[in-house]
Amino acid sequence: MSVRRVMGIETEYGISVPGQPNANPMVLSGDVVTTYAASRGIRPAQASWDYADEAPLRDARGFDMGRGVAHPSQLTDVEDPTMANVVLTNGARLYVDHAHPEYSSPEVTNPRDGVVWDKAGELVMREAVARLATMPPGVNLYKNNTDGKGQSYGTHENYLMSRRTPFSRIIAQLTPFFVVRQVMCGSGRVGIGVDSRTIGYQLAQRSDFFETEVGLETTLKRPIINTRDEPHAVADLYRRLHVILGDANHCDVANLLKLGATSLVLGMIEDDWLTSATTDLTVRQPVRALQTVSHDPTLQATIELADGRTVRGVELLRTYHELAARWVDDRLGGDVDDDTAEVLRWWNTVLTALEGDPMDARRWVDWVAKLSVLEGYRERDSLGWGDPRLKAVDIQWSDVRADRGLANRLAATGRVEVLVPEAEAARAMDEAPEDTRAWFRGACLRKFPDAVMAASWDSVVVELPGERALQRIPILEPLRGTKDAVGDLVEGAPDIRSLLASLAAADGRGD
Repeated sequence: MSVRRVMGIETEYGISVPGQPNANPMVLSGDVVTTYAASRGIRPAQASWDYADEAPLRDARGFDMGRGVAHPSQLTDVEDPTMANVVLTNGARLYVDHAHPEYSSPEVTNPRDGVVWDKAGELVMREAVARLATMPPGVNLYKNNTDGKGQSYGTHENYLMSRRTPFSRIIAQLTPFFVVRQVMCGSGRVGIGVDSRTIGYQLAQRSDFFETEVGLETTLKRPIINTRDEPHAVADLYRRLHVILGDANHCDVANLLKLGATSLVLGMIEDDWLTSATTDLTVRQPVRALQTVSHDPTLQATIELADGRTVRGVELLRTYHELAARWVDDRLGGDVDDDTAEVLRWWNTVLTALEGDPMDARRWVDWVAKLSVLEGYRERDSLGWGDPRLKAVDIQWSDVRADRGLANRLAATGRVEVLVPEAEAARAMDEAPEDTRAWFRGACLRKFPDAVMAASWDSVVVELPGERALQRIPILEPLRGTKDAVGDLVEGAPDIRSLLASLAAADGRGD
């Protein structure tokens, strides 16, 4: 009945070498991963990824896609031995995904922690860039979602949900929210269309790359609702909703709302609150509506609902906010937790600004903050939206370097709201969340680095001295393996064999 649930963000970073447009991005991405891992004393062959339980072709609608018809990019359960792929002591995964370095955050239990460990990923990439700067040719990394030339790469969110919730209900009631969520969570983009040929500015980087309403794919025929059924948890109890249409956020408030508002809507769906609490919010032609909303930074464009009404995106988003506030009040009354109260407060604050003059939201919303900067350049140099210098500014906005990235410079000068200080994110580069299984994953790697051979979201694979067979420690329940639950066992174990014995004894007691 709140924003709290197991969640996380995985971000692919744009990569380039200045002056070398033909540089191999796969090789460069591998350099990013291995260079950062080496700085933390992690060898890729030592703590690689465990693919044993991955099933990327299992569809939430009740079937498996055949491997023969799947696009090669969907086969994420097959390890490419040439691709760098490591587990970090903060519980995150750092690897090469489709020619991009990707940071997949550890599991967290609330939106604010989601922002913390997502920002930790930015600092991981910044450190990799700094280290590679001394090794020609060096690289630049960008926390964005398109190169402006027709290619898009993802910032995916993951939310653990109850398996009891019918997936058809998720599709019906989440799709309208996703069509309009970009109004407060879009990162802004110079150019309209997949290849940015049409002159203009839009709210979101990803919206033009979506082609269908529902589907299993992530890199082609991109769907608003992704159906991959890969829970990385007890399958009878949970499903993991894999969200692929979001943008990479630099503004803390927008990032908090992306996770928090979505979690609230999912809570209402699980509780079946939306079915009886409102009229039908179904949007006609959701893909077209998604792009209509994105293409209008004045927020005046309307979309049509199934019942014939026309609404602006910000109006539909306000409807979802009002429903969420009523649901929380009905279910929790005065016992609202701080995380939920914070999300509802910011959601209202941001919507109120966007409902008036959207530029009033420039401290909180990426696309507005970026537009404010771009308008400054346009006014100073009399630039039209087709001027290539504006596209260059768009790219520079997302540069991970503190002194070059425009978003980072705005934050450093107090021109955007900072919820998570950089010092807190820096600690999260090495420390895992204490209230999920990520703590156990990271603690094992920190204390027993030579024994950990591989890991995944739901297991840690270790090697015992003198034994040829590896042993897998399952952690299918995301809220086990926390510091409170197993911290004393890990800290008290002198070696990996002792830890396994202590875990077995605790499991036998039902701890």
